[in-house]
Amino acid sequence: MTITRRGFLSASAAFAAMPVLRATAAPLPREADIVVIGAGAAGIAAARRIMAANRKVVVVEAASQVGGRCITDTTTFDVPFDRGARWMHNPETNPMIGLARSAGLDVLPAPSGQKMRIGRRNARAGETEEFLAALVRANRAIDEAARGKLDTSCASVLPKDLGDWAGAAEFMLGASFAGKDLKELSAIDKARAQDRNAAIACRQGLGTLITKLGEQAPVALSTPASRITWSNRDVSVETQGGKIAARAAIITVSTNVLIAGAIKFAPDIPKRTLDAASKLTLGSYDHIVLQLPGNPLGLARDDILIEQSNSTRTALMFANIGGSSLCSIDVGGSFGRDLSEQGEKAMAAFAKEWIAKLFGSEAAATVQKTSATRWNASPFVMGAMSASSPGGQLSRKILTEPIGNVFLAGEATHETLWGTVDGAWDSGERAADAALRKIGALKDEPADVPTQSTKRRKATRPLGN
Repeated sequence: MTITRRGFLSASAAFAAMPVLRATAAPLPREADIVVIGAGAAGIAAARRIMAANRKVVVVEAASQVGGRCITDTTTFDVPFDRGARWMHNPETNPMIGLARSAGLDVLPAPSGQKMRIGRRNARAGETEEFLAALVRANRAIDEAARGKLDTSCASVLPKDLGDWAGAAEFMLGASFAGKDLKELSAIDKARAQDRNAAIACRQGLGTLITKLGEQAPVALSTPASRITWSNRDVSVETQGGKIAARAAIITVSTNVLIAGAIKFAPDIPKRTLDAASKLTLGSYDHIVLQLPGNPLGLARDDILIEQSNSTRTALMFANIGGSSLCSIDVGGSFGRDLSEQGEKAMAAFAKEWIAKLFGSEAAATVQKTSATRWNASPFVMGAMSASSPGGQLSRKILTEPIGNVFLAGEATHETLWGTVDGAWDSGERAADAALRKIGALKDEPADVPTQSTKRRKATRPLGN
């Protein structure tokens, strides 16, 4: 039968309501139409797209769980919390919002409460306005620089008269936004990323959502791909569970994993691709989660708090997560990377010290259980989100170029929604369309459905069954 693109999208969305078929330890299939490497947001999105086109897919995942950088921890504390990504964006165009609701999960706008701390007190209204004005001026300077012929670092174009707000502005625009200090961040990449809006949370966690959406996909967990043999006709993916012959492959691993050489390629992956990935390395961003019963900080549910800081040794707090007693102290950039390298004990010590500095030692003394993420040390991720170095923004487009019958996906390949789960999901669907088209399972038709991308992709439909 012939399915229109709108019908194709409906078929993809319908998987959320299908009977649950969890990933099992069944023998790895020896052949598939398309192999997807990585079961994060991009991999699951690609797999669902391929399944909706009635083509055989298998997903191989190195880790022991689905989710990639979307992992919801339901065991450390008495309430779930996201160890990685925690927000979705752009509800008007983001298909994940509808999929979450169809899967029976609760999605809700992120609370807008944000506070600035100056020493032991909250900033006054006028001071908060001063900070916001400084932030607007800094953003405007970056946007203006991005219009130039040559790319430059965000730090090099910041106004020199931000005064006491310089540190907080640099933290919010750099380490907190992209996991890198502004001196390491491309002005063009930062400017093109500023179209995201209306943060949306999933009450059960983004990791829970990705796992739920991947329940129907045939996922082989704890099965890292070790070697990919590729050509313009087919591919072969080698794993410890055996070799899979396929007509195409979609690779969703992070840029850091790609350039680390954990997956071997025959022939070698093109230097152009590796060079592009090396300009889009992952920044550092981690959560230090503290259990603070009794709300000793006096903050509201899901409050976000930062401090007026004169150094990079600072953090962002996401307080009373979901109305619980959990507070996440988020660290990023070069300081976060150095702290993470020292281990969880040092990270917890910093978080308590930070609480004591802003709220007093009595508040810090109420901390009970702690837990910290260390994404840089995760061997199957090796960082947080991709962020372009100055001059590297065009590398995102290069990563979307096919390598024979191999296609790359993941947040790093998205030109405007990089660093987000939304961008990862969209890239997975885009790569699946390209792979399906390459094997003759999809053809173009007039566009009728907008996507998350700032530029509309050509509409497509599957061929046959």
